[in-house]
Amino acid sequence: MSEFATILPVIFPIIAGVALLPVKFSHRKQRESWILSITIINTIFALYAMYFVDAGVITLFQFSEKLSLTIHIDGMSRVFGTMVSLLWGITTVYAFEYMTHEGREDKFFAFFTMTYGVVLGVAFSGNFLTMYLFYEFLTLVTLPLVMHSMDNKARHAGKTYIFYMMFGAALAFIGFVFLYCYGDGMEFVYGGILNADLVKGNELTLQIIFLTAFFGFGVKAAIFPFYRWLPKASVAPTPVTALLHAVAVVKSGVFAIIRLIYFSFGTEFLVGTWAQNVILIAAAVTIVFGSTVALRTPHIKRRFAYSTVSNLSYIVFGVALMSPAGLTAGLLHMIYHALIKITLFFTAGAILYKTHKEYLYEVEGFGKLMPITFLSMALTGASLVGVPPFAGFHSKWALATAAVQSGNMTAYIGIIALIISAVLTALYIFYIIIRAYFPRKKEYAVGYYDHVEDPNKYMTIPLIVLTVVTIIIGLFPSNLLRILELVASGII
Repeated sequence: MSEFATILPVIFPIIAGVALLPVKFSHRKQRESWILSITIINTIFALYAMYFVDAGVITLFQFSEKLSLTIHIDGMSRVFGTMVSLLWGITTVYAFEYMTHEGREDKFFAFFTMTYGVVLGVAFSGNFLTMYLFYEFLTLVTLPLVMHSMDNKARHAGKTYIFYMMFGAALAFIGFVFLYCYGDGMEFVYGGILNADLVKGNELTLQIIFLTAFFGFGVKAAIFPFYRWLPKASVAPTPVTALLHAVAVVKSGVFAIIRLIYFSFGTEFLVGTWAQNVILIAAAVTIVFGSTVALRTPHIKRRFAYSTVSNLSYIVFGVALMSPAGLTAGLLHMIYHALIKITLFFTAGAILYKTHKEYLYEVEGFGKLMPITFLSMALTGASLVGVPPFAGFHSKWALATAAVQSGNMTAYIGIIALIISAVLTALYIFYIIIRAYFPRKKEYAVGYYDHVEDPNKYMTIPLIVLTVVTIIIGLFPSNLLRILELVASGII
């Protein structure tokens, strides 16, 4: 029974989503009832499996002595799985209203539901093979969401998306093959699975292979230069971009990198090597690059997309420090960024939904007319910048502290990148806020401000809830930080 309860959150939404594909709902309320029920039920299943069931390692299929499909929930699974489970329902409610102007809602919510199960499959994977299969399945199930509108931009974004994802998967597969050959098994073990006798004399080769796999998984994490798919994917409906850029796809990339470093190759093998320095530099470059391009981008959703490119590498930088303190800081920023960025994308979606405006120079004077939307943007934007005592401040401070404690001189490049990025983030976030609340004296056509108002409760309630939660966890971070420290140390 405990094994079934562990597997259920993964298979239930996948089966439900497939079953919904041929269904044509007669009216919107009927579809919303079904989708919301499935989402809430699966969230309950997932939370129950993560916190009330201890089924150990569950083998679904055994292909050989080393190769099997296994499910196992550990501390890292709980961090990622809980974040996904709690944010999915909120996004679903937001999507009910937003998707009314996108069309083809039956198909959208079918794939949207399937994606929920696939992401949990990544979180609950017990070994490299299982994670890799769900990781690939995630690309396939999200492709129809990226291409939802099926116009020229969406089709081009879809082609770019699939090309980058397949390329990254090919690189990651090379890592999988070498881990199979040089490891004692494929199960995720804190500290790594490499066999010391087999590794001896092959250190350089394995470090090159590690970098190959790192950049392979780094495609989903938008590591420079493999970032281009992410801003292009912003043509998708806002609920999709919010999940892709804040929770599901990009965080799956970061999660896979964590598994690769801490549970496959092992930090003992990697720390202090040239391979570690390469990924620290790659993260630092991406941090500054993403922030710089975000500042230069006038399109609001694309600006937030490039911001995601930068902030994902905040997390990667912490992970790349290869210490419990670095991993703790990375996980803290992963959670904070998920909450902050999904809220910011929701605000951009609210503006687009109500006013059909997409560029920052088009929202002058909107602040007072859309009070909930822009207050949410201002508060979560301040958190992203890292203004004390908001959430982003704690994670950025933890990252800088962990970098100093690591004793790695290359990590100081990352600290400089964090400082530069913080300044750039303040510029590209507060510029939108200032234009919204303090418009320049400019004549607009009659009717320009018609329909400029907050959307209905389906979209404003998620904004309020997420903003309040972001503020609370920023003001009281100690309990969350304590839990993440135990996870990062391999205790839970």
